[in-house]
Amino acid sequence: MGLGNPGPGYEGTRHNLGARAVEVVADRHGARMRLARALQSRAAEVVLDGRRLALAVPQTFMNESGRAVGALVRRFGIDDLERLVVVHDELDLPPGRVKVKVGGGTAGHNGLGSVRQHLGSAGFVRVRIGVGKPPDPRRGADYVLRRPSAAERPLLERAVQEAADAVEALLSEGAQAVMNRVNAERDLP
Repeated sequence: MGLGNPGPGYEGTRHNLGARAVEVVADRHGARMRLARALQSRAAEVVLDGRRLALAVPQTFMNESGRAVGALVRRFGIDDLERLVVVHDELDLPPGRVKVKVGGGTAGHNGLGSVRQHLGSAGFVRVRIGVGKPPDPRRGADYVLRRPSAAERPLLERAVQEAADAVEALLSEGAQAVMNRVNAERDLP
């Protein structure tokens, strides 16, 4: 599940990097994301190494992402939350840095808070795409809802590709192996 806000007004914003990463996975495998009303998402399925991978981007607003994630979990019978991957923007990582983790707090991310609330657990896998801290810490919401500067765009696009790589690797390698590899990589310049 790639978190973001629906609609053209939010495309290209920092808050939609998770959605963008999931769309990249779909594009790589020739899948078209289509509206799935029952999932409250745009969704597609691809097969990687003989395994089915459901891809989704909520069509709810970020602070209601849990509704869409809950529908996805029910539809695909996900009983082990480590099989659920949520890709999202992360203020606590420098711009362009990607990290993978299982569980943990929400760090004030309303989308993650909604997911945790709807699932009753934080035991899902996260692919975190760093967007860095806003210049004014009190303006985090404004910061993530803006498009990045021209200087940041290539760095963030590379991170989106790395996040998509991590999503694919999670399916074949598992969370621990991917965390060990991705999290050990040096921070980008």
